[in-house]
Amino acid sequence: MRRYKILGLTAFLLVLAAVAGMILPVGADKKTLGSPTAQLTAYTTLPAETAAILSEVYERENKVRVNFVPMSSQELLQKIKNDAVSDPTVVRTVDIVLADSKILREAADLNLLTPYTSETNDAVKDIFKDEQDRWVGIWYDPIIFCVNRDYMRTTINLPDTWEKLSKAGKIRVGITDFLAADASANLLFQMIGNFGDAKTYEILDGLHPKVIQYAKFLSNPVRQAGMGEVDISIAVESETLRYLQEGYPLKIIYPADGTSYLLTGFAITTKDAAKNQVAAKFADWLLSDEAQLYLQTNGFYFVPTNPQTLAYKSFAGKNLLLLDNHQNFSEEQQRAFLDRWIKDIRLK
Repeated sequence: MRRYKILGLTAFLLVLAAVAGMILPVGADKKTLGSPTAQLTAYTTLPAETAAILSEVYERENKVRVNFVPMSSQELLQKIKNDAVSDPTVVRTVDIVLADSKILREAADLNLLTPYTSETNDAVKDIFKDEQDRWVGIWYDPIIFCVNRDYMRTTINLPDTWEKLSKAGKIRVGITDFLAADASANLLFQMIGNFGDAKTYEILDGLHPKVIQYAKFLSNPVRQAGMGEVDISIAVESETLRYLQEGYPLKIIYPADGTSYLLTGFAITTKDAAKNQVAAKFADWLLSDEAQLYLQTNGFYFVPTNPQTLAYKSFAGKNLLLLDNHQNFSEEQQRAFLDRWIKDIRLK
């Protein structure tokens, strides 16, 4: 795939950036462009850096200010609940939500979201959106096998499934601790939901002796593979692509038996008709190549859900098999799964 067609995507981004440069006069700033004509308040679980990029670019090009309020998943859901039961004569404090799809599903089930449709979000596959159009996925970040290229030269039997990786012989594996990051914990829960708990713990038990270190951050396993400290890492694709762009000797393998992913989505909460239209336009922009341009030029590499974008078509793994069992394990069940992993595998 020649580094997963990144070079082709980069060329596209450079062209788009040049076009954007011609449209925006050199030296133009917010004062030159004038004050925003509208504002949106957005609750989000995105990192502040990511939210700031989206907000700045969108305001500059569309004269709409998006005021992101970062918060944790539980805080966000509680804020929406509180806002929904407030005095109906009082304007709601939040207009949109940009967050993990798990939170959006919960909010939709509580009837806290306002449905919206457009030609753009209609193109998104059903797996990535709510069947009643109450929210739509914007991008996703799958778990992949990140392989050191030097290790690849020593074997002809690269593991391409979870079971093969678990049963591989002499191999060093890197992975982020299930207790350290949502993406890693989600892998455990998705595997249990799709493979069953017995099979999942059998796989993890086979992996455990091969794990060099249970990392605390999502980037560490990728760095370990890039530096040759491990042979294969179980990692998020976005971090792997970032290291590939920096020249690290890595290759991506997509698990043939399926993998988990974190889906980031968008939802409208305002009931105000005018703000609803502004919010819908912002949602369509998030699904565009233009939004991906600014994310990728700032080192954020997610797989878009909109199949009509060039960014989507340029990702080699866009058709990978995704584990899609959305069992809503309770917090007690999730803690029990993690406790079992710690007791029976991690500390064994």
